[in-house]
Amino acid sequence: MSIFQDPVRQYLYRLGQVNHPVLREMQAYGEKRKFPIVNCEVGRVLYQLTVLSKAKRVFELGSGFGYSTMWFALALPPKGVVHHTDGDPENTKLAHYFFEKAGLLSKVRFHTGDAIESLVRTPGNFDIYYCDIDKDGYPDAYRAVSKRAKPDNIILTDNLLWSGKVAQPKPDDLTRSILEYNRLFWGDRRFASSMLPIRDGVGFHLRLKNPRPF
Repeated sequence: MSIFQDPVRQYLYRLGQVNHPVLREMQAYGEKRKFPIVNCEVGRVLYQLTVLSKAKRVFELGSGFGYSTMWFALALPPKGVVHHTDGDPENTKLAHYFFEKAGLLSKVRFHTGDAIESLVRTPGNFDIYYCDIDKDGYPDAYRAVSKRAKPDNIILTDNLLWSGKVAQPKPDDLTRSILEYNRLFWGDRRFASSMLPIRDGVGFHLRLKNPRPF
């Protein structure tokens, strides 16, 4: 089930198209292989929030072949770095190819393996954390990232509406994991959380200096 009527979904997709040659190639690759990517609608938001927050360091939990990573890299300043994580070495290799083609290899660090374990092994703080791992791992991702985030850090999460399944009366196991993730973040007063109802639902969680008053 789409969260948008199809004409609206198609309009938003057309509106979001970009002329960047590598992004267009990556999007075409994802569509041809039916590989789930955030597409241009969400990519534009990732870009905007990275620029708006003046982020310098980004950590992605679950990057696939690097489509969302590319949006972050394009938005980061010249010495900014985004960390790409994926469990499949072929996806890492493909992402490396696209970043080399775009001339942006200096802005990306590649981790092959479990995304949460990669985060734990990587020192330092990050301005933005982005979560798009297997959905059954979302509650564990909340625990890892919420503990790591500092005030003013941003956490972005894909697929939080899960094709509308979060509103169904009998959720399956994966949907229950997403519902638990949403419950944890929206109930955590250290964060101001909101849902961007674009594509499949993007969570926007801002780590606060003080507990929120609501």
